[in-house]
Amino acid sequence: MTSRYRSAGAAQDPGSLAPRRRTVVKAAAASAVLAGPLAAALPARAATGAPAFLHGVASGDPLPDGVLLWTRVTPVPEAIPGSGLGPDTEVGWVVARDKALTDVVAKGSVTATAASDHTVKADVRGLAPATDYWFRFSAGGTDSPVARTRTAPAADADVASLRFGVVSCANWEAGYFSAYRHLAARADLDAWLHLGDYIYEYRSGEYGARGKVVRPHAPANEILTLADYRIRHAKYKTDPDLQALHLKAPVIAIWDDHEFADNAWPGGAVNHTEGAEGTWAARQAAAKQAYFEWMPVRPALAGTTYRRLRFGRLADLSLLDLRSFRSQQASTASGSVDDPDRTLTGRAQLDWLKAGLKTSDTRWRLVGNSVMISPFAIGSLSADLLKPLAKLLGLPQEGIALNTDQWDGYTDDRRELLAHLRANAVTNTVFLTGDIHMAWANDVPVDAGTYPLSPSAATEFVVTSVTSDNLDDIVKVPEGTVSAVAAPVIKAANRHVHWVDTDRHGYGVLDITAERAQMDYYVLSDRTDPGARSTWARSYRTRSGTQKVERTYDPV
Repeated sequence: MTSRYRSAGAAQDPGSLAPRRRTVVKAAAASAVLAGPLAAALPARAATGAPAFLHGVASGDPLPDGVLLWTRVTPVPEAIPGSGLGPDTEVGWVVARDKALTDVVAKGSVTATAASDHTVKADVRGLAPATDYWFRFSAGGTDSPVARTRTAPAADADVASLRFGVVSCANWEAGYFSAYRHLAARADLDAWLHLGDYIYEYRSGEYGARGKVVRPHAPANEILTLADYRIRHAKYKTDPDLQALHLKAPVIAIWDDHEFADNAWPGGAVNHTEGAEGTWAARQAAAKQAYFEWMPVRPALAGTTYRRLRFGRLADLSLLDLRSFRSQQASTASGSVDDPDRTLTGRAQLDWLKAGLKTSDTRWRLVGNSVMISPFAIGSLSADLLKPLAKLLGLPQEGIALNTDQWDGYTDDRRELLAHLRANAVTNTVFLTGDIHMAWANDVPVDAGTYPLSPSAATEFVVTSVTSDNLDDIVKVPEGTVSAVAAPVIKAANRHVHWVDTDRHGYGVLDITAERAQMDYYVLSDRTDPGARSTWARSYRTRSGTQKVERTYDPV
């Protein structure tokens, strides 16, 4: 077994950006759903009645001694996702030290049932830290593909380096998931981070690529019910590039709003009409159930995604849930962004995060963060740019200079967290963020209004969208046109922003050593091309002890 670690550990703690909504959406009838694209797309083997693994296999949440394995079996042709049909089916699994599965270290079986949409998970323990393993599922004489996974380093291991793919915002109808294909082609990832919007909830045609559907998703209606959410997750899991990446490395995922509905909070969402689309409580429960069925994620307290993983002495990763506990986004009706009674994290999660950052004994403290924590003032953008930017961020069209769905809308939580970092001399905190459909490299200042005189408490790397519309797409101009104008204005109004690319789609590769944490930003040639090329665009790093971002001129 080869390893990039000197030794390699994870301890687990429990713990928008789309078009504005029309008034009412009508869901398709259940019979139409069951006769839809997924049923028609069953391959011949499934149609003959033999069990089939149509949705790939995956692993996630690596620990020093284990990893969570996932698959979905189609036991009979009629047992399509969301149908509630199909018999209980025994699914065997095997884990080995070699790809040929001859050196077996663990095996077992689980039962797939209609109650869990025939998805199964195996939380395998007893494995060695910092080790590559291969695994496979089997059912009724049918084998799944063989996948690679990797355990985390031992908690006290002296780890030389870590490398993660970083992605966010993958809208099926807006293009192909070439970012996943390019990450899958790498042989150097310890894991990959998905920072939210793994799926999108819209009806077909509502949110494509510059208004056009590149490829239709399923179901065609906006997803509202448990069956709907299951079918949408299933459709995404048929993507060959996504399947390929799940075959190559474990994923570490959190949710954002579109796993539920646009700009979700515990009491509702922009993209939800109470009554006409059922109750928000029922829809939210359905979305959470489907997510945990279809994702290789261990639920934390109260069925949330906040939890902590550790990677030796080099880094720990605090993963946030910024949808389950937040107050409603600020507006004239719901209060000021500075109201101390409003929260983004919820009290328990914020206390958990603060305690974890303070007591951490690793070199780096990473935070998986679904919405941008760095303050953002729009500045003096021209009207033709201000209006589409406001639309992208979900701001009032008159142009309030902040995004109330981000930490900017919950300034008391941010102020408390950053003051905590400063008061306790917590260094080397790096926020890893998605959501905003742009790439950013930021310092996180204690007081943005006086920066750079005000200190920086942390740094932040934000990755752009895999496919979802960004600013040039909304304006419908050639790529790079908007960024050339908007980026200098944004940087002038936000002196803590070292770089912003408003226009391109892509992904990041985060490389961590004791000396620095570096994000390499990659961009795609054309999200609507299934063979899109990937090109390195920029790299930024933060050196240990500085709490500042700086440009570096070569990828790792």
